[in-house]
Amino acid sequence: GVYNFLSSAGAKYGVGFWKPGSGIIHQIILENYAYPGVMLIGTDSHTPNGGGLGSICIGVGGADAVDVMAGIAWELKCPEVIGVKLTGSLSGWTSPKDVILKVAGILTVKGGTGAIVEYHGPGVDSISCTGMATICNMGAEIGATTSVFPYNHRMKTYLEKTGRGQIAALADEFSDLLVPDEGCKYDQLIEINLDELKPHINGPFTPDLAHPVSEIGAVAEKNGWPLEVKVGLIGSCTNSSYEDMGRAASVAKQALDNGLTCKAQFTVTPGSEQIRATIERDGYSKILGDVGGVVLANACGPCIGQWDRQDVKKGEKNTIVTSFNRNFTARNDANPATHAFVTSPEIVTALAIAGTLNFNPETDYLTAANGEKFKLDPPYGDELPAMDFDPGQDTYQHPPPDGTSIRVDVSPESNRLQLLEPFDKWSGSDLEDMKVLIKVKGKCTTDHISAAGPWLKFRGHLDNISNNMLIGAVNSENDAINKLKNYLTGEYGGVPDVARHYKANGVSWVVVGDDNYGEGSSREHAALEPRHLGGRAIIVKSFARIHETNLKKQGVLPLTFSNPSDYDKICPDDKISIRGLKAFAPGKPLSAAVKHSDGSEDTLELIHSFNETQIEWFQAGSALNRMKEMQ
Repeated sequence: GVYNFLSSAGAKYGVGFWKPGSGIIHQIILENYAYPGVMLIGTDSHTPNGGGLGSICIGVGGADAVDVMAGIAWELKCPEVIGVKLTGSLSGWTSPKDVILKVAGILTVKGGTGAIVEYHGPGVDSISCTGMATICNMGAEIGATTSVFPYNHRMKTYLEKTGRGQIAALADEFSDLLVPDEGCKYDQLIEINLDELKPHINGPFTPDLAHPVSEIGAVAEKNGWPLEVKVGLIGSCTNSSYEDMGRAASVAKQALDNGLTCKAQFTVTPGSEQIRATIERDGYSKILGDVGGVVLANACGPCIGQWDRQDVKKGEKNTIVTSFNRNFTARNDANPATHAFVTSPEIVTALAIAGTLNFNPETDYLTAANGEKFKLDPPYGDELPAMDFDPGQDTYQHPPPDGTSIRVDVSPESNRLQLLEPFDKWSGSDLEDMKVLIKVKGKCTTDHISAAGPWLKFRGHLDNISNNMLIGAVNSENDAINKLKNYLTGEYGGVPDVARHYKANGVSWVVVGDDNYGEGSSREHAALEPRHLGGRAIIVKSFARIHETNLKKQGVLPLTFSNPSDYDKICPDDKISIRGLKAFAPGKPLSAAVKHSDGSEDTLELIHSFNETQIEWFQAGSALNRMKEMQ
């Protein structure tokens, strides 16, 4: 039903449709759509993958994409530019992934917020085009608006190999425009010498906790992280290029030649149908299968929790290593006790063969089947296939020349698809006496606000998916997850249940949160769900960019404490009124009257980043409502 809906909606409104099995859209963009100098927006935080082809590709919420598709201008506060100067060249076990793992360690998960990262310097030429894409892809993990590389011969070769020689010729003509401007000044400059860069592995629980592979065993022992690697997973939109698969296969082949297979479970997720077909033709799939790998569908798969994991029980402490981009708590397998580490596909392969984090392939030996010790040679993989890419099955559906007679296919009985009803308009007055639904403590990513994994099947049904709202967030009142007090009944319940009860009784509510609230995926449902269940404002110390915009689009007020310590003044049983909405204007703070249960009251200043247009969204009830008003 879901695919019929997508197929029929695309056909009706002139949108091309990549059918199931096509692969991950970021890989498809690199293979078909991105080119040096183009500006693209995409509805995923890893859209910046296209920076590997010198494109300015920015991740946004779905409602922003709707604007662009409807011909409305898209806007963004002008970002700063962080320069990363690369010198030396990549070699041995060090891979493009290590560049961004190192940068994440330097900048942290919010160090790139409000900035574009521009890589430059003589070291750039030692990185393949798909390797540059890996680096840009994971810029999402430092909060960067996007990342970009200057046009060079590696991009040219990739364009030619993917059937876009004419674009490469045009890029050559204008190459002076596709590199950093002479004498440009960066707002911040980081230098990395690739000759000295060592293989890295980041984690657990956050992608900016960086360690050299040579030290991870000792660090894990010290911190009590399980040393045994239960599963190694390679692929995803970050690391599933032909070169990645080749390098992983070169490691696997050495193990096989010595009579070994993986000690850990091992999974392989090709990024596109083209990659799947090509690695099958060229023998990589066989090698990865023989060493113990299971080749999964061309999809996001375990990276976003689409993985029916059976080898450990929920709550059992264990370690997995992946070549994905994110490793927030419970993201890959819904088990909060899984310690996930992010590294390159070749290191994942080596660690899956060794079965332990305490293995450094640069220096340590493995024992062959015949009892002899041997050391793995550094990985090698062709940047691009010698025999060109095998496109595999044709999975693209062109829209018909005229779609007016097509009916969009949605079954009224579906529990996976539900047509959206417009949200209510602003009443015209201040928001009075709202309950605090939950005061969230600490890290709260979009995976905490709207979990993925098994919930993704309800993405087209707002009411059903709203049953996951904030079920991963930590409640400051009791340090519990998905357990909070319903102040109308006095009983404890799950977050969505209490929200629904408040809504049914006509009570509006707010969420109070910590720093960098809404980091991670651009998941629009993290903004749709609070709005659907009666939320009016999210008041936090600071927001991640995409989530803040998504909330505005749905008619929710994303507000930040003018004084971050005011977070401490709010109690779970407070009533909050937001004042100043009749004179709501850009740059003009609002105020919150906070009534405590003992009768005392605090007045807090709240700041916002709304511009004129975004205030109109709020007044209309949502950006979509406003678009309708303007028709």
